[in-house]
Amino acid sequence: MAKISAVLNTYNAEEHLEEVLQSLVNFDEIVVCDMESTDKTVDIAKRYGCRIVTFPRGEHRICEPARDFAIHSAANEWVFVVDADEIVPPTLVEYLYSISETPKCPDALLIPRSNLFLGQREYATDYQLRFMRKNKAEWPPIIHARPKISGSIGKVSSKHRDLYIIHLDDSNLTNRYYKMNLYTDFESSERLYRKYGFTNYLIRPLWFFIRSYFVKGGCFSGFRGLAKAYYSMTHQIMLMSKIMVAQQLNRSHK
Repeated sequence: MAKISAVLNTYNAEEHLEEVLQSLVNFDEIVVCDMESTDKTVDIAKRYGCRIVTFPRGEHRICEPARDFAIHSAANEWVFVVDADEIVPPTLVEYLYSISETPKCPDALLIPRSNLFLGQREYATDYQLRFMRKNKAEWPPIIHARPKISGSIGKVSSKHRDLYIIHLDDSNLTNRYYKMNLYTDFESSERLYRKYGFTNYLIRPLWFFIRSYFVKGGCFSGFRGLAKAYYSMTHQIMLMSKIMVAQQLNRSHK
């Protein structure tokens, strides 16, 4: 049977860590790549017998720079990457072991994730590229980046809700908007040299509202659905505004 390493990056992740590690105990190995936590994260990981490696936090404000180091620190060919606030159901663990044994198993798998928003679990498709052969993967040091896979990529059907990763993070709106400001700082710096026309600045936020509220079914969730659509639109307004201002400043300095 193929062996699989569960890999997670941590920084002051004690809040959900015990619950997360409990869901990973049936993997052959749990690798915790810690970015110099100052809380009880490392102590909790030691209690669960995890192999702990350290990635110096330095000036890093995101975990992506440590992802590549983390997955290549695993002892096994197959790695399953988990965030420190995600639960892996037993059915998904069994599925990963089963599919890794098949001759036509792809080199990586997109897996659906169920998120919480304002206290309720959502089933809108949120695919995460988390299961992969480590020698086929490279993780870019960019916020919210997916790993680059030099091989085939498969996809777990969203119809199988028992195979969803369960995302526990459910920040209130104040924290969500605070994080939005941080995330859009990183995103705008990465997109600074892309060419966006006036139509992009005008239409993109509107499209994200429509996608969230109508296409993804937010209109059936009352206030929660409307709040989520506003949140998606606001993210794009903030992102596009930062890109537009930065590009104008660059042009004025030339």
